[in-house]
Amino acid sequence: MADGPHSAVATTPVDALILAADRGPDDAVTAFTGAPCKALAPVGGIVMLDRVLAALQQSQRIESLYLAGPSRQVMATQPARMAQFARAGYHWFDSAESPSASATRVLERIPADRAVLLTTADHALLNARIVADFLDGALAQPVDVVVGLVRLPDVQARFPGMRRTATRLADGPFCGCNLFAFTTHEGRQLARFWRRVERERKKPWRVISGALGWRAVVRYLLGRLTLDQALGRLSRRLGVRVGAVILEHPEAAVDVDKPDDWRFAEAFLREREQIETAHVC
Repeated sequence: MADGPHSAVATTPVDALILAADRGPDDAVTAFTGAPCKALAPVGGIVMLDRVLAALQQSQRIESLYLAGPSRQVMATQPARMAQFARAGYHWFDSAESPSASATRVLERIPADRAVLLTTADHALLNARIVADFLDGALAQPVDVVVGLVRLPDVQARFPGMRRTATRLADGPFCGCNLFAFTTHEGRQLARFWRRVERERKKPWRVISGALGWRAVVRYLLGRLTLDQALGRLSRRLGVRVGAVILEHPEAAVDVDKPDDWRFAEAFLREREQIETAHVC
C-alpha cells in the first residue's frame, strides 16, 4: 500500500524544546509546593517536567530533546537529575533572562532543517495523544509556525470554575495551549517577535496594533475578526506563514501557573487514575 499524506507527516523528523525556567523563589507554584523550582514541582506525585518528558517520549514523534532550564543554580543542587539528562541524551541549556530569550538561544543550536515542537515544563497534563494530534495537524499545513488552541467552552465544560485567558474571535473564544511548532527554519523568527511582545508587555496595544494593524484591532474589538483572518493578518505582517491546530483535548489548555491550576491538575489526574484502575479491574 502506498504511503499517504498522514504517513509522510508521521515520519517527519521533529525535535522538541521544553522551556523549564521559572520566576525564581517568588514563583507562586514553587512557594506553594516547596519544590526547588516550578518545573520540579510534583503534580499527582510526579514532577511536572518528568510528565512532559514522558509525554514527548511516549508520542514516538520526537527525535532529539532540548531543555532551556531549570536554571544552572537549581541544577547545581540536582546532580542526579543532571546525570539523568546526560544518560538520556537530552541537550540542557541554562535559562536566559526571559522565555523568549531562552527559546531564541536554544533554537539557534538546533539544526535548521529540523521541525521543532516547543512547550513548557508546567504543561502537567500533556500526554502522547495530545502531542501526536498537534504534530499531525501542524505538519500537514503549508505554514512556517503553528500554534495549538482549544475552544474555551470545551475547557469550561471539562474544568468548571477554572479561569483561563481566551482570545475572543468571531468564530469563538480560544485558549492557548503552550504548544508551538516551528515547521520551517523561517518560522523561528517568530521567537524574535515574542521577545518584542515581552519588552512591550506594559503596552499591549502597541504590540497588537503593530502585528495586526489598527483595522484588524477594531474588527477584533467589534467581535468581527475570525481566527483565519487573524492568522492571515499576522502572516502578512510578520512575514511568516502562521497556522493553528484546534485540539479536542481540553486538558491541553491547562498550564500550572498558580496554586489553583495545581489543584485542578491534581483533581484531573486523580480522576484519570481512578478510571484507569476501574478499567483494569
